[in-house]
Amino acid sequence: MKRYVVPILMFAMLLSFTLGFGVTTIKFMNFSSSGGNEKYLDQWKATFEKQNPDIKVDIETIGFGDYFTKLATVIAGGNAPDVFELNFENFSTYASKGVLYNLSKLIQQTKYDLSIINKNALAAFQVSGTQYGLPYSFSNVVLIYNKDLFDKAKVAYPTDRWTWTDVLNAAIKIRALGPTIFGIYQPITFNELYKMVQQNGGSVLNKNGTAFTLNSPENVETLQYMLDRVIKYNVMPNEAQLAGMGDWDLFISGRLGMIVTGSWAFPTFKEKANFDWDIAVEPGNKKKATHFFSNGLVMSKDTKNAEAAFKWMTFLSTNKDVAMTRVNAGWELPAAMYPDVIQQYKLVTPPANKQAVFDSLNYLVTPPAIVEFQKVSDIVNKHLEVAIYGKVTAKQALDNAQAELEKTIKLK
Repeated sequence: MKRYVVPILMFAMLLSFTLGFGVTTIKFMNFSSSGGNEKYLDQWKATFEKQNPDIKVDIETIGFGDYFTKLATVIAGGNAPDVFELNFENFSTYASKGVLYNLSKLIQQTKYDLSIINKNALAAFQVSGTQYGLPYSFSNVVLIYNKDLFDKAKVAYPTDRWTWTDVLNAAIKIRALGPTIFGIYQPITFNELYKMVQQNGGSVLNKNGTAFTLNSPENVETLQYMLDRVIKYNVMPNEAQLAGMGDWDLFISGRLGMIVTGSWAFPTFKEKANFDWDIAVEPGNKKKATHFFSNGLVMSKDTKNAEAAFKWMTFLSTNKDVAMTRVNAGWELPAAMYPDVIQQYKLVTPPANKQAVFDSLNYLVTPPAIVEFQKVSDIVNKHLEVAIYGKVTAKQALDNAQAELEKTIKLK
């Protein structure tokens, strides 16, 4: 009978593996691969599972518009995915709720090398020095401009030394090219306001983060500048002039001189814009400040598969092939800053001045760390919209928003 023991054991092991016994399945919920990038995530999954045959990844991709509603529902129901994606704006909210796994011990135990990750992206997913997430990707915002319109208006191309005054002067000259041509588009929203007030020496919160300072003189001046571009100079189209057209579509049509938007626009503009275009670091006023956006990977504190989940997180965050795929696809910047990956990123043109993306990293500002960030954004946007239609002044809009925030939102 002994001679049958080994074959029987081997058969049992093979059957066990085939049926999935001994294989850990982790659930991963994400939003950033929706809309065309799912194929890359599937490729990464296949590579990861080949390298880790004892781990299977069950991926659920949900569009951004529905993602956080679904995520809140599954967490409340006790069915949180092992790993899920969070953008920086929502990270503080979930960290404050105590639903995230403390990764510090896993990082120490596995000797996970953090040195290759962009420091700003890594710090974005810390709370008081404790790592609760790993950066998945990051991106920033630049000034993208139509070189053909600049040439027609006889305006020199933007440089890193440009200020708000330079932008406005160029926009006025480009606007003069025709009734349907506009100088610039930059949304008048809270997301733009919290950045632009810092370009003007202002801030949404005081230094301690304990009080709103939305209606400070610097902030009122900033909003006035934003409104003037629409109402006074009309270098930026109002809603009626857009006629339902999106800002990207307006740029692609060749009727917009400048647009302030994210580096994630490059693939679309490269494919659809039939004119020469390039980028520059976004101009400031008293100083420069550029948006920093990052999507991170976090783990549920209730996961039963922490080690397997962490392997998947680190793979997505630092694997060189993953980073290279992002670069070649133009799908935001990878968190892992391998020199040859960055070099490849710069070679994919247009835009020719890819260096501006990296120069912008010197001026990054993150969204204010407010637990109820989305609620704050909704309140401010409501009051900004009234100002856009000229029903209140810039000061009145910010005074009203300040009053509602103080009444509604509890800070530290």
